[in-house]
Amino acid sequence: MSARSKARRRAVDILFESEQREAAPIDVLRGRREQTEQIINPYTADLVEGVAAMQETIDEFLQTYSQGWTLERMPSVDRIILRIGAWELLYNDDIPDSVAVSEAVALSKMLSTDESPSFINGLLGRLQQLKPGLLA
Repeated sequence: MSARSKARRRAVDILFESEQREAAPIDVLRGRREQTEQIINPYTADLVEGVAAMQETIDEFLQTYSQGWTLERMPSVDRIILRIGAWELLYNDDIPDSVAVSEAVALSKMLSTDESPSFINGLLGRLQQLKPGLLA
């Protein structure tokens, strides 16, 4: 597993904890740095901070283009993987679009249900198609 793949996995953990505890993602990230021996990869921090900063817009896109699923109905881990994938796809020019989508699918294969990879691939694929208009 590459360093960036590990960073994504750690970002899922932090964002999941944030959601479950109803705490700000930045506070959970800070807590991990201060209260554990864990080394936080700079890319993990980029992901957490990026998702936190753009979550409202990302959630609006996910809600608009997920056919038949509200954000609330999605499993928490899928919602978080989608947020990370959408942030990388839409707001991180260092990551090729296809890599953002495939990494999100890989995370869902590891962490979620059998149906999740195809759902995540489809939704992020749709955002990838619409990206020029979404960011206009």
